[in-house]
Amino acid sequence: MSEQTDVIIIGGGMAGAGAAFEISRDRKVVLLERESHCGYHTTGRSAASFTENYGNGVIRRIVLASRAFLTEPPTGFCDYPLLSRRGMITVARADQLELLREDLAAAQALVPSIVAMMPAEAIARVPVLRRDYLAGAYIEPHSMDIDVNGLHQGFLRGARASGARIITKAGVRGIVRQAGQWRVETEAGTFLAPLIVNAAGAWGDEIALMAGVRPVGLQPKRRTAFNIPAPPGVDITDWPLVNDVGAEFYFKPDAGQLFVSPADATPSAPMDAFAEDIDVAIGAERLERATTIEVQRVSRSWAGLRTFVADGSPVVGPDDEFHDFVWLVGQGGYGIKTSPALSRVCAGLIAGGGLPDDVARQGVSLAELTPHRLRGGDGEAQQVAP
Repeated sequence: MSEQTDVIIIGGGMAGAGAAFEISRDRKVVLLERESHCGYHTTGRSAASFTENYGNGVIRRIVLASRAFLTEPPTGFCDYPLLSRRGMITVARADQLELLREDLAAAQALVPSIVAMMPAEAIARVPVLRRDYLAGAYIEPHSMDIDVNGLHQGFLRGARASGARIITKAGVRGIVRQAGQWRVETEAGTFLAPLIVNAAGAWGDEIALMAGVRPVGLQPKRRTAFNIPAPPGVDITDWPLVNDVGAEFYFKPDAGQLFVSPADATPSAPMDAFAEDIDVAIGAERLERATTIEVQRVSRSWAGLRTFVADGSPVVGPDDEFHDFVWLVGQGGYGIKTSPALSRVCAGLIAGGGLPDDVARQGVSLAELTPHRLRGGDGEAQQVAP
């Protein structure tokens, strides 16, 4: 027996959940997730930071278009606010000051509230920063913490309320296109639909190949994180996130401990990623160099995959050859904070419209999102930049 639906979404992370939330308003949706629960991989391993000053220009504009939803979600979407105040300070050593000046100018062009701050001001906010390390800084005062689980579950709950079926333990075994329909064979049964949304994250190209669709050149990259105890006798509750301008580390409070990452981006195959000891050690060394903290114990460590294409922007929209195969991949580690806008973009394109007005007003164009931009002259995907 097979189940007929209007749209099959493959992948139950933030991208797939958001797409199901938006598309199920008008169409019958089945969402297929290979794991025992949705959000097991990248979604469940996020730094949970909402900043408008991170990622390339396309990403930053999509984040600006997502903020209204996250600030005021629909009635009944969640039980608690999705955003809570955190702030983010970007810091620089003496040898990074020119980079800091360039980064600040680019940041202020999109987020005017970002302002420079004296090293002493940064140290007053985060007393563990070393005076002999810190040469410059700026602050994004309206950077936030984001309730990742609240957002993800809100999407899934809303999709179910609109009639979507969320099916876990449904790893895809095969995809065949016949008679104008996609037939998707899974561990949980067979599903038929005239339209597929590929929201499979790091596995997006593998899903495409199963379907006979050319890949777009997705490259998963491992990002490591770990928790350490807060410094004894220090209240870290109100510390901002501290980010190195050279993308060498960042840290922030996390449920009474410190969340630390070496900001690594190690190419990886699609997999259930785990933290390598060497990357944790690198993160600890960089933290100790920038602060007075001595890392004596790591409470927990983990890793997730951030998946990129060649230009670092998301891939959203119908495939060049198979217009009923819709891509929603390549969010590059920014998929949580871009999900409200990208979900609406995906749903709008499926409905035959263009970009949502608020997304277009931010200066985002379809040409920057659709997979067509990634095709070489022979139709093959371009190589991912290192």
